[in-house]
Amino acid sequence: MIGSLRGEVIDKEEDSVLLEVGGVGYVVLAPTTLLFFFFFFSTTAIFTHLHVREQELTLFGFPDKEELELFRLLLKVQGIGPKVALAILSHIPAETLRQAVAREEAALFARVPGIGPKKAKQIVFQLKDKVGLDDIFVASTPFSDSDGEVIAALTTLGYSVVEAQAALQQLPADAKNESTEEKIRIALSSLAKF
Repeated sequence: MIGSLRGEVIDKEEDSVLLEVGGVGYVVLAPTTLLFFFFFFSTTAIFTHLHVREQELTLFGFPDKEELELFRLLLKVQGIGPKVALAILSHIPAETLRQAVAREEAALFARVPGIGPKKAKQIVFQLKDKVGLDDIFVASTPFSDSDGEVIAALTTLGYSVVEAQAALQQLPADAKNESTEEKIRIALSSLAKF
């Protein structure tokens, strides 16, 4: 089994990255939250899950061990395969996923493409005893009203909520007190770099 990879980013697609390690290029499927932070020709390290199916070997990559463990927990839910589990982690950050399971908020999972209300309830039901509730940080960083407007504007322009939140969190400290329009401009310029 391949547990982690450290190498240079050679290419990036919508759902994967080509990581060169020791002269060998590995195609690694990854959540959009991770792909967002890859830069061409930069060195990176990721945790991996090797999925074996008949004659196909697929590598899935994650930024940290917590997200890898959540991916593996999602695979244990009846009817959830690796691509659906990856879609869930692409749309719902790890901390938010844990909170949603703890609060039994199935509606959050139903927002993920390919997950209906029935499957969303099943995910919450099957994970509620497996997700460690001790380490859930319930009071996540709140966004101000203007931050909510920035996220809404970015999602209207076609960015995912995760991308919009990441861009907002990466604003320089001196930009936090800027007008909503200025925050949108700065966030767009940072998103354009990817």
